[in-house]
Formats: sequence, structure tokens, C-alpha cells
Amino acid sequence: MNRLFLALVLPASLLLSGCPDSSTGIDDQGASVSDFDWHMPDWVPLPVEPDYNPITEAKFQLGRYLFYDTDLSSDGSMSCESCHQQDKAFTDGVARPTGVTGMIHPRNSQSIANAAWVRTLTWGNPTLTDIEQQIVIPLFGIDPVEMGVNEANQDLVLSRLQRKTEYQTLFAEAFPDQSDPMYDEQAWQNIIHALASFVRGMTSFGSNYDLYTAGQSDALSTSAKRGMNLFNSEKLECFHCHEGYTLTASVRDRRRTPNIPAPFFNTGLYNIDGISAYPEPNTGKHELTGKTSDMGLFRPQSLRNIALTAPYNHDGSTATLREVILNYAAGGRNITSGPNTGDGRMNINKDPFIVSFTITEQEIEDVVAFLESLTDYEFINNPRYANPWQPPKDQDLTP
Repeated sequence: MNRLFLALVLPASLLLSGCPDSSTGIDDQGASVSDFDWHMPDWVPLPVEPDYNPITEAKFQLGRYLFYDTDLSSDGSMSCESCHQQDKAFTDGVARPTGVTGMIHPRNSQSIANAAWVRTLTWGNPTLTDIEQQIVIPLFGIDPVEMGVNEANQDLVLSRLQRKTEYQTLFAEAFPDQSDPMYDEQAWQNIIHALASFVRGMTSFGSNYDLYTAGQSDALSTSAKRGMNLFNSEKLECFHCHEGYTLTASVRDRRRTPNIPAPFFNTGLYNIDGISAYPEPNTGKHELTGKTSDMGLFRPQSLRNIALTAPYNHDGSTATLREVILNYAAGGRNITSGPNTGDGRMNINKDPFIVSFTITEQEIEDVVAFLESLTDYEFINNPRYANPWQPPKDQDLTP
């Protein structure tokens, strides 16, 4: 990426180190102290905020308007919502999204719910640890092009935003210490910080599973309870990579040691060379490190709202939750024809917890019922996260 754009939107410390210091300086005694209303239960520890962009309600609200604004793209045709839609837990329902130029992204759109709690923010990049870092990529990235902002058109994009009266008040409230937050040299950095604040403030901890763990015994069906027990059993081993309140091993908060290595796992989806190879350009952590041992290693996804985020895996190559379970039951995926032919079960980088197991159709139904219980219908219906440019929707997506 052109360092000009990085310089526009990121603090100098990020440019020098490549990896920001996100420490808030809050010790365990203050881990639950925040001026921001996170709209989440007290049992969830607060996430880490970068010192250079503490979250405020005003920045959150400005970020919400920007998130849904198609004028933030080069040709005015797409917004952040294009790939992150509320009714799909902020995913898009397709295998791989398309940018403003028609370029297809090589990876599946991830849910950004609870993004504030994950250790790293993409499928395979261990260096992207702050939301502010990540947002630069869809806006300014060139491989692939997503929103399509670049050196030639960035002033035009900004001018479209400046013409909207709503932003005059929103920017002033979000950045009260700046005399001209929409027009001075910090304008793009302010946009990044506001978008990051909106994404950081998206919290989803209101599923039936949460009600059950809080003591409401009838919140889960009998089938979902059986599936939960299977999920947490040594037979299926799911809980090793999808654990705790975030349902992913890739987690950080104010109470956790910040230098624990971020986890990445190979689940045996591919093995096109009979050793470990994954199809280019989706080679996981290997894309950044070049290490053979990192081939096919991807960040474990949170399973919250997983029933809404199909298709699955880093490239959207698995259509249903049932297929995902069957891949794990086989100990990996064996592709017998086509360009990606290979037996993922024999991939030398496959995680040792990915072992074959027998599972009945009833047990598959039970595990799916448990995964469906992780859907937070309050979250996907919450007007706090909805498009502010459109009238509120009357449709309630709760079944």
C-alpha cells in the first residue's frame, strides 16, 4: 500500500513499528472502568482501546454514518455495509465479495461483531491488531481494490462528504478539540478513527446461549443442550479453538497478557501438492511470513452468530454448517477432482486437534442446533447499529 495513505490516516508510531501499541495503561483494578456505554453485560471484560483513539459516543455515531455512506467509495457505489450487512451479523452472504472495480476479493467477508475482542483482524495477517490499521485496507487497498479510494480521487471523495450538512455537526462533536475536523490535514485520520469507533462499539452478547449460561435453563432446546455437550467434548474437540465468552481462541481484553502469540490453525481444507499447499493467494499466515510451517494457518473465527454468516471458511468454499461439521468429522477435506484436488486429511500442517470422529445425523442436528443458539437477534435488529441514512426497518428478524 502507498505509504502516503498510511501517513494520512495512521499515527507515526504505527508507520515506524508496523504494529501499534494498543495498551490503555489500565491495570486490573480499572479493567471495568469506561466512560463509554458498551451496551453489553457486566460479565464481559472491556476490550483494549488504543491511546490515540479512545472511544466516545460522538465518534461512534459519526462512524455509523460513515459506515453506511456510499460516498466513501471512489465511485459512490458501495459502502462498508456492502460487505457487512446487519441482518447477516455484518457479513454479506456470498463466498467472496466484489469491489468497486469488479475485482473479486480472494477471501470471505468476516463478521465484525465483537471485533474489539479479537487478537488479529483478518484471516491470516498476524500484524493487523488494531481496527484503525485494518480499516485503511478496504478504503485504500489496491490488491484487491475494495472501496477504491486512492491518491487521485481522495479529495473528490472527501468533498462529497463535506457537502453533507449532517457531517458538519457530527465531525465537530466527535473531534471537539479540532478547529476544522472535516477540512484540515487530519480529515482522513478522523474518518478512520470514527469508523474504528463504530466497529469497536459493535457488541453482541445476547444470544439464547448467553441466557442459558446466565441461568435461564429453558433458553436452549434439548437438542441444543446435547449439541453444546458434544461441542465441548473430547470427541469433537471444538472448544479448543472456539472458547470462552468470544467463542474463539483469538481473544484479547484488558485483563489478559498482551504478548501471548495470536493463534492460527490449519484445519486440513486443502493439500494440493500432497504436502501442505493451499490455493494461491489464500495461503493464510504463510502469505505474510513465507514460512512453510505457516501454510494454511488461519485465524479461528468467533462462532457467535455463525448461523447467519454462511458460506464458511476463509474462501467461502463450505456452504453449510452441516458441511463444516462433516469436514471436521473426516479429519479434513478430501477433494477428488478439479484444480484443488488433494487430501486435506494428510496435510502436514494440520492442527493435531483436527482428527476424524464418528457422528450420527442426530448428533449433527444437535450441534447445528447449538450453533444456531449463538445467534443474537437483538444485535441484528438493534437500531443502534442500523443505517442512519434510511428510515428504521419494521421487520423483526427474530424467529
